[in-house]
Amino acid sequence: METTIAVAEHRGFPNQASDAELAAGGDVQAFERLYRSHVDRIHTLVRRMLGDDLADEVTQDVFVRAWQKLGTFRGDAAFGTWLHRVAVNVVLGRRRQLAIHRERFLADAAPTLEMMSGRDRVGTIGPEFEAGLKSLPPGARQVFVLHDMEGFKHREIAKLLGVTTGTSKAQLHRARMVMRTYVSR
Repeated sequence: METTIAVAEHRGFPNQASDAELAAGGDVQAFERLYRSHVDRIHTLVRRMLGDDLADEVTQDVFVRAWQKLGTFRGDAAFGTWLHRVAVNVVLGRRRQLAIHRERFLADAAPTLEMMSGRDRVGTIGPEFEAGLKSLPPGARQVFVLHDMEGFKHREIAKLLGVTTGTSKAQLHRARMVMRTYVSR
């Protein structure tokens, strides 16, 4: 087992559980390795959930919170999974702090349905996709990012956002309809 970890570390795949344990004990260099391994993914998550304006600041808040909570990391899941949960909790806390209230997505879906063809088209993900994300109301964007991009289940999203699973499903459906118009352009 020790040989496998040493080989993995030698090839540039550090043992993040060991780094987390070292960092929890105060090793700043171990925490820096964890930060560098995950900062891009966390920044992308935060940007998609809160927007460009807050992404840098909230990403830093996520890592400050992670540093404070490292003692709670038990190693039951991958460090990245644990950090992702910390990030989602920080983002949701920031939403509450900024008094961004959950909104029901009330856009009329009929024009969107009329614009769609009868067959699925493959679109490229790029600036159009990002524009579509920005056009979604906060509640619909949260559900879309958490479900379709981050892999959360509706019951998990409902618990995180304090809504029903039906609301989560409805917002996801409407968000997908809007996103199709952006991706299929």
